[in-house]
Amino acid sequence: MSSSSGNKAKISGLTLAALGVVFGDIGTSPLYTIKEVFSAGTHPVPLTEANMYGILSLIFWALIMVVSVKYVAFIMRADNRGEGGIMALLALASHNVAENKQHMIMLLGILGACMFYADGMITPAISVLSAVEGLQLAAPMLHPLILPVTLVVLFILFWAQSKGTALVGAFFGPIMLLWFGTLGVLGLQSILHNPSILHALSPLYAIHFFAVSPWIAFVALGAVVLAVTGAEALYADMGHFGKFPIRLAWFGFVLPALILNYFGQGALILKNPEAIKNPFYLLAPEWMLFPLIALATLAAVIASQAVITGAFSVSRQALQLGFIPRMHVEHTSESQEGQVYMPRINWGLMLAVMALVLSFKSSGKLAAAYGIAVTGDMVITSLLAGIVFHNLWGWSKLRTGALISLFLTVDIAFFSANVLKIPDGGWVPLAIGIVVFTLMLTWKTGRTLLYQLIKNESMALDPFIEAIGAHPPARVPGTALFMTPNPEGVPHAMLHNLKHNKVLHEKVVLLTVKFMDYPRTSPDERVEVEVLPYNFYKVSVHYGFKDDPDLPRDLLLCTNKGLDLDPMDTSFFIGKEILIANEKNEMAYWRKKIFIGLFRSAETVTNQFKLPPNRVVELGSQVSF
Repeated sequence: MSSSSGNKAKISGLTLAALGVVFGDIGTSPLYTIKEVFSAGTHPVPLTEANMYGILSLIFWALIMVVSVKYVAFIMRADNRGEGGIMALLALASHNVAENKQHMIMLLGILGACMFYADGMITPAISVLSAVEGLQLAAPMLHPLILPVTLVVLFILFWAQSKGTALVGAFFGPIMLLWFGTLGVLGLQSILHNPSILHALSPLYAIHFFAVSPWIAFVALGAVVLAVTGAEALYADMGHFGKFPIRLAWFGFVLPALILNYFGQGALILKNPEAIKNPFYLLAPEWMLFPLIALATLAAVIASQAVITGAFSVSRQALQLGFIPRMHVEHTSESQEGQVYMPRINWGLMLAVMALVLSFKSSGKLAAAYGIAVTGDMVITSLLAGIVFHNLWGWSKLRTGALISLFLTVDIAFFSANVLKIPDGGWVPLAIGIVVFTLMLTWKTGRTLLYQLIKNESMALDPFIEAIGAHPPARVPGTALFMTPNPEGVPHAMLHNLKHNKVLHEKVVLLTVKFMDYPRTSPDERVEVEVLPYNFYKVSVHYGFKDDPDLPRDLLLCTNKGLDLDPMDTSFFIGKEILIANEKNEMAYWRKKIFIGLFRSAETVTNQFKLPPNRVVELGSQVSF
């Protein structure tokens, strides 16, 4: 009985935590979605009863098809050892795939990550701005304060990231519980005045809307999609909370609250068309406006926090998988390994978000930029999921094709409608995506070319060891550990050390770090040791893309594999390449210059792997690249 009670308490706690972290983005969509459809949008829909019923039906069935069916029922089953997100899906899709198709899958994954970053820049801007815009309703004279207050809230939000989410995380769940409860109650009160609005739950109204006004209905999809932004967070945060608590929170609380609020806004507008200027805040009685603005701002901050945390998580996974340069990663929690802070990503995001707020100045204008990144990410997720369903799960082509065609029909309809927004601001996330895509692809390609170049120029290891045995140089006490990406070749740093110092250490270890395409490695599989002649050793250390690399800690595991390393008697030798771009055609000259810039700005190997700085020796070499 006590075990059952303990499990229930654990599930309740995880469900409440998931409510606070996972659903912030989708939970703040009622602030602007209906308003965007009928009044603030670039292509507003004429306000008629038939159009309102059609729009509400579209919103309801978008929540069912995109969130409930696609993400909750199917995509969340495609977990990589319990982890979700675009990078985990990319790693899964790469399994059991022919080499000639892996490049295309990699491009799709990078593009999906770029869309996620673009979305991550717009979400905090539109969420906080739309919440603070309630001030204009509560007190019109406060209108000039909307932008300054938004910028201050955003600055505090990004400044607080380095403190970690552990302290504020405890408050997220209860606040979002209150938020969704408020959404539901406000919506229900309005629905009780016009219960017939619930007829819009029928898909017939959406079908009729398309049949009578096909163009208006198609254009409206560009705003309707705002109701499902944040759906990808359910999948991305799966590893933190597990599938069941997320599904429980969605079906048990979040979905009913969202439906009640959207339908309540619809009932209010049909009763009072003037309410279209801000139907969310006008659902509330006048006395409740200021508390509701404060609650909405908190909810918007939480929504933004979830996206920022997601950006850190995706960046860390992308870093481990080799898609972005090494960056400084701080762990903000001693108990939760997944809580990380990346200063470069944080401040870059903050500048981008503030620039968007200052450029667009209102949530209505920002909504024109919002959507194309989200829908692009949805299309890519469907394509990668199809590869996983067929190649990894063994589904037939017919079964896979039928389901993915259904998903893509919805995704592409939303994406196509958002293409119309490109001249009005939709070009912004596309431009962000193109820049990030170019940088990530350049880094990945450049790294591959550089590795191939160094590998081709390396001396084979076995003949070198034989030569050492035949003509041994002076061996000095201690252990020299040479880090190399190519375990079959002699590291340049070793050749330089032998050439200039004329000695080798008594014990020589060639260390290769490999990042795997699954989230975590167990201590048993983390280290491999191969004993070579003349006191040479090859050591491979394996990390998952969510592991925390710490070589001094993990090299202690070598003791169990027959290699005893004394930390105080081990020197780490690292090759430090100085790159010079040449005119060879493996990669465009301008991309080589970008790669060299990224290479120089990368975090040092010493910091990335937590090496003791006083035991690191760097030996440089010039590489014509």
